[in-house]
Amino acid sequence: MEDLWLAWAKRLQSIASNGLLFSSDEYDRERYREVADIANRMLSTLGSVPVGRIEALVSDFASGYATPKVDVRGAVICDDRILLVREATDRLWTLPGGFAEVGCSPAENVEKEIWEEASIRAKAKSVYCIKHKAKHNYDPDIRDFYKIFFICEGLEGDPEPGAETTDAGFFSLEALPPLSTDRVLESDLLAAFRFKRDPQPIMEFD
Repeated sequence: MEDLWLAWAKRLQSIASNGLLFSSDEYDRERYREVADIANRMLSTLGSVPVGRIEALVSDFASGYATPKVDVRGAVICDDRILLVREATDRLWTLPGGFAEVGCSPAENVEKEIWEEASIRAKAKSVYCIKHKAKHNYDPDIRDFYKIFFICEGLEGDPEPGAETTDAGFFSLEALPPLSTDRVLESDLLAAFRFKRDPQPIMEFD
């Protein structure tokens, strides 16, 4: 569960962003800029990172209505093993996926991510979970995310890493590698297996 101060700082940042987007009064804009500065300094202190890094992460600040970003992840399960990829950035493992891109549906996005990160052509079959990242035990993040998890069927190809990954392979639940908990939790993998095995599954959501 997200730290309360982190949640408040993110909320202040979004209020400042929306205020600067819609306000035309220069005095109000000055106040919103001050709120944004305070929020960014809070986030900088909480994350022990420079303020400039915080500002760079929110590249769409005041350029559109502040809403959560969307992260898609695909679970390909074969012979009781699940497809994972090793991220180049932190050298840890996760379900293939990433930011949803404009112009593609959620299913198209996750299919594209599996191909780009694991070299496997897959078909999204079901959504098995939708999560608000802040409400779960992922690594803290100054950005707000909705995470959409899909059960996908592998159609062709053998797991090979892509441009943003260094390895890819299938793993049993009993032999999972170290997970990138900024992106995925073991409970996300367990939920995928439960959903896959349930003849009448019920999607989980926050």
